[in-house]
Amino acid sequence: MKLYSDKALAKILDKDIFHQISNVSDELGVESYVVGGYVRDIFLERPSSDIDVVVVGSGIEVAQRLKQLLGKKAHLSVFKNFGTAQVKYKDLEVEFVGARKESYSHDSRKPVVEDGTLEDDQNRRDFTINAMAICLNKERFGMLVDPFNGIADLEDGIIMTPLDPEITFSDDPLRMMRCIRFATQLNFQIEDETFDALRRMAERIKIVSGERIEVELNKIIMSPHPSIGFEYLQRSGLLLIILPELAALDIVEKRDGRAHKNNFYHTLEVLENICKMGDKVNGIHSSNQLWLRWSALLHDIGKTKSKRWEPGVGWTFHNHNLIGAKMVSGIFRRLKLPMGAEMKYVQKLVDLHMRPQVIADNEVTDSAVRRLLNDAGDDIDDLMCLCEADITSKNEVRKKIFLENFRIVREKLSDLKEKDYKRLLQPVVDGNEIMELFHLQPSREVGLLKQYLKDAVLDNRVENEREPLMKLLMEKARIMGLA
Repeated sequence: MKLYSDKALAKILDKDIFHQISNVSDELGVESYVVGGYVRDIFLERPSSDIDVVVVGSGIEVAQRLKQLLGKKAHLSVFKNFGTAQVKYKDLEVEFVGARKESYSHDSRKPVVEDGTLEDDQNRRDFTINAMAICLNKERFGMLVDPFNGIADLEDGIIMTPLDPEITFSDDPLRMMRCIRFATQLNFQIEDETFDALRRMAERIKIVSGERIEVELNKIIMSPHPSIGFEYLQRSGLLLIILPELAALDIVEKRDGRAHKNNFYHTLEVLENICKMGDKVNGIHSSNQLWLRWSALLHDIGKTKSKRWEPGVGWTFHNHNLIGAKMVSGIFRRLKLPMGAEMKYVQKLVDLHMRPQVIADNEVTDSAVRRLLNDAGDDIDDLMCLCEADITSKNEVRKKIFLENFRIVREKLSDLKEKDYKRLLQPVVDGNEIMELFHLQPSREVGLLKQYLKDAVLDNRVENEREPLMKLLMEKARIMGLA
């Protein structure tokens, strides 16, 4: 982190947009300050194009006058109900708001807002590192106003609230999620009193909408090391409220001297492994990265319901993949995550995440690989990444054998894809032809015959050609009494 003098900050803000805001502010006789994340990111040397400006007066008036000066190159949006305005200029977005103070009722995140001073506005900020302001008026251009010593907290890598954290989190419980999100994104520590307040106030998160929680969760998941955030969520008690299915995995049971692993920390390890792979490794599409990480997060949630102790065998988790896949829709609905293709993608990966491992644990047969590719379809590369990330065994010998078999699975998959697997695995004799041939309506019998041909192709018992398939079809139809 770099420290800057007021002169150095003035030089950093030596851009047309800031000088124009300065001119407008002096012309209107109001004080204006750059605040929040933009100021924080200057010291962290992180690029930012979203600029927040607090005006001790009317932020809307400053924005309207700025738009007049910038002309057609600028676009103005005014939100009178919120007392804010936005100016888009080139690649920048500048949000203007009047300085304000806020008070909250116990059962709502919506504050009662009044006009206030810069001090009032900084007091209402969520964290010290977001409560710094830089003056834009000519006389004090570039002067840092840092009443809570946010600079020191940036240097020390600390997240803490400007005022009493219990009041801060009670007023707006979403700040608890933001606290953990910033700690995760910046790899900072949460200050002890602030974290203690998180634990005490965790129940307050229940008044926050699923949509708001979803946004913060997704930002945590897409951080370089999301496990940091999920550890904080678990230790604070927030995870038990917002994602109890995941929190429930944080247990180790022991019987007759045999214990199963802690599946919560295993899940975080799998999630970190996915992150190491990056957006473009092993065929992961960047657009799927969020949902692939969600798949990693939820891949073992069925283990709590499926866990059994079997004498002579030990702990088992039979069908945890199927149970987990069924749980996905309820989680997505509760957290207001999209219920369409994204949810189905996560369901599919949770359902299938054991299949490549089962194949790689045994002799790698063409039939098993064909069936895997048929079921996974276009998501096969993402599924393979999830399964490889799921290999966290500490037994190096077993791991080596497993990874070698995994390599063979990948080679066979690659070979099938090169041969146009969709055409290769879909029987050339379809349901319509079966109905016409045997004078059938859509029925169970048609489904059985279609599946019989499909299984024959997937198991490579016959070539996917018309003559051998018709021969097989007629034999099966005779057995069923249809021919």
